[in-house]
Amino acid sequence: MVSPDQLDEIIERLRSQGIDDGTVEAKRCGRGLSNDVWETVSAFANTAGGLILCSIDENEGFAPVSHFDLDRVRDQFVEGIGDGGSVSVVAHAPHYEFSRGMIDGRPVLLIEVEELGIQEKPCYIIARGVQGGSYKRIDDKDVRLSASELYEMQSVLVPSDADGGLVPEATVDDLDSVLVAAVIDGRRRQSPRVLKGADTREQQLTRLNITNREGSVRLAGLLATGIYPQQYYPKLVIDVAVHPGTAKSEPGAPRFLDRQICDGSLSACIEDALAAIGRNVRTISYVIGAGRRDEWEVPEEALREALANAVIHREYAPMFLGQAVSVDIYSDRIEVTSPGGLWGGKTLDTLEDGESRCRNAKLMALMGAVPFERAAGFVAESQGSGISAMIREMESRSLGRPHFVAKHDSFTVIFARHGAALERNRTWIAQHTGVVPDRREVTMLALLRNREQPLTIPEIRAALGWDSDDIRDVCSQLEAQGLLSKNVEGGYAVVEDAPSPQRQRGTTDELREAMVAYMEAGKTYSAHELATALDTPVSRIRYALPKLLKDKKVVATAGAHSRNRRYELGRS
Repeated sequence: MVSPDQLDEIIERLRSQGIDDGTVEAKRCGRGLSNDVWETVSAFANTAGGLILCSIDENEGFAPVSHFDLDRVRDQFVEGIGDGGSVSVVAHAPHYEFSRGMIDGRPVLLIEVEELGIQEKPCYIIARGVQGGSYKRIDDKDVRLSASELYEMQSVLVPSDADGGLVPEATVDDLDSVLVAAVIDGRRRQSPRVLKGADTREQQLTRLNITNREGSVRLAGLLATGIYPQQYYPKLVIDVAVHPGTAKSEPGAPRFLDRQICDGSLSACIEDALAAIGRNVRTISYVIGAGRRDEWEVPEEALREALANAVIHREYAPMFLGQAVSVDIYSDRIEVTSPGGLWGGKTLDTLEDGESRCRNAKLMALMGAVPFERAAGFVAESQGSGISAMIREMESRSLGRPHFVAKHDSFTVIFARHGAALERNRTWIAQHTGVVPDRREVTMLALLRNREQPLTIPEIRAALGWDSDDIRDVCSQLEAQGLLSKNVEGGYAVVEDAPSPQRQRGTTDELREAMVAYMEAGKTYSAHELATALDTPVSRIRYALPKLLKDKKVVATAGAHSRNRRYELGRS
């Protein structure tokens, strides 16, 4: 129920913006229920629910009308919704709740409309039929649902065999023999029984749902193992477009900076789309061991998962076969959009539960045995972890979670582009240490520089998903370099005024000299004992020790990972 304070805030917001919005609709009503109220009821029920304010006139600055018959309007709504034994105006009527309020000293009737459950949609105006009377809410408008949106609503829990449909005119000659052999081998390895009794190639193709018993090619088989599926379905591609700004077709700008239509089998589409993305994103160089590694500003692994999810879980019903998977690269983000909404009862709230709900079971089984040509592993792992993998890849680099947008007939994954920020962090480290940082150091600094308060080891682990020992190692290294500070509660924060490389080297050399001067011949010391004696963090001692060991000014008494490791003066 809406409280008086909440109602005041709603009216203030509507008056400030000058229009209704996606969650609130004002209806004048007056002496009777507005005729178009049922369009709004349908729209709210089919979208995310909303609030209808009866007696509020939008054209008069959202002021209450002077003559409002609240009881009459309420009774007309109750009758129209089908309560009390009356005939309903709408099919699949949503749950609602009345309340009364006062605006500017005049009465207002509030009707809170709840969203329908997945299995109950769509709510529609019976007199107009499901095609003409079903609406959705977009900002302040009630918009009629499209045919594809209605199809997705009505089939969201219905098992689909679209991927098992037969492709007219296609024959086994349209299949890539190398891919077919790889799938057969992969499925045999995954399940020894899957091809039991299927001794001939024809029997194996039928068993794996690449063809039917008569030898006709199924859609799943063509997409997974076809030489060129687009001969029959030209739009079953991945369309990669690079835009010059943050929106499509900005005024005065070229339409595309780059565009590639990625065709062929689904695995080829994915790999070509990845290559096209790689040409158009920033690449960051990191130190990995003794060498370097270039990584994209958005992890390649996350993008590969998004593309695989898009082509495998998209809708392949006939009315969607003319729609491509699209990849739109903007200056600040990458969007991967697939036709078809979430299926099988999945919602944005349950995307990460690890439970696999597969619209295209035949295609999924095949793609789970299709190897990538330019990467390790198979295209699909079919365990419901694709979304989690995208999130993990992004969060482990402190890049933020992907954003997911689920519409009735499409699903979009949005990755923020952090290349400029990553490069700034990398440059900042190099400026203050004089060395090229490794990826973990850049990730740690990116996380801590974006937080107002210091983070403890458990908090960093929750944010990045790293092992606690790895976090301690990285933080100790950065602390030793003067880039991080540690407070008494164990929280780490970035030292923005960290010393320059020259000053850093000078202070570290001075520390090494102090360590050698303090140590006595014949005695051994732990790193903690040296830190206490010299009144400096133990991380700085550990940072200074490798050069002393290399120069043999100091020797270790045990291996690098031994708990008993101590240090003594070298014998000159």
